[in-house]
Amino acid sequence: MAPVGPVAARVTGMLSHPFMVHALVAGTAVALVAGPLGYLLVLRGQVFAADALSHVTFTGALAALVAGLDLRLGLLGAGLAGALGLGLLGRRGRPDDVVIGAVFVFVLGLGVLFLSLYSRGRSGGGGTTGVGVLFGSVLGLDAGQATATAVLAGAVLLALAVVGRPLLFATVDEAVAQARGVPVRLLGVAFLGLVGTTAAQATQVVGALLILGLLAAPGGAAARWSARPAVAVPLAAAIAVGSVWVGLGASYALPSMPPSFSVIATATAVYAVTAAVRGIRGGTRRGSVLEATGPH
Repeated sequence: MAPVGPVAARVTGMLSHPFMVHALVAGTAVALVAGPLGYLLVLRGQVFAADALSHVTFTGALAALVAGLDLRLGLLGAGLAGALGLGLLGRRGRPDDVVIGAVFVFVLGLGVLFLSLYSRGRSGGGGTTGVGVLFGSVLGLDAGQATATAVLAGAVLLALAVVGRPLLFATVDEAVAQARGVPVRLLGVAFLGLVGTTAAQATQVVGALLILGLLAAPGGAAARWSARPAVAVPLAAAIAVGSVWVGLGASYALPSMPPSFSVIATATAVYAVTAAVRGIRGGTRRGSVLEATGPH
């Protein structure tokens, strides 16, 4: 039998731990969704909305804990409710900065309130839970949680595949899309719903404070590499998945490094290198994206 190299031995050792397998399954599932959604967020100019939804999920998780419910119910419920609220308040399903900022501040204040209530009820023990929600606890997921994350991520991908083409049309030329009967507002709200659902799941992987990095960095890098969605979407997914794998591997090799930090640091590094190579251009060429969607 051929000798096993040091890299292969390390990978084998990492996969021998169930908690690492669970982390890889959940992290990969979330990344497969975060990449394409992040690309669309960049294209639609809604990155700030994703940041607001990440804080909404944080507040929802703490509210669930105060009520004695499963933390995941709070994450998902708040993510969907926040997405619906932002979508309905925004013009044609696209909330502006004023709407997002108002919701952001209000929800963050609620999060502080719920954290205080939970900490009092648990004799100060809520601080650890709050930190876990803010910065992620992917290495603490069990098999059931990892499986649930993968199933929900698959459902989001399926929904994105269904609405992807008309959503892209509405993204690059909203007025024409509406004139041709595309339900622009409904698509905008549905898209935010998918982002809210993904934010709820990603909170367990990278935490509420760092979700934006896993959404924006791979999507932004992919948008700089190609103006064609058929290329940029899978590229964004690949960058996100690669960031999770490299980040978890680095965290396993260096136990003092939090996995959420290493994942986001990898994604950010990819974006930084992309920006340096491609140059600061300010975004994807709108016309090229519209041409890539084909006839409607």
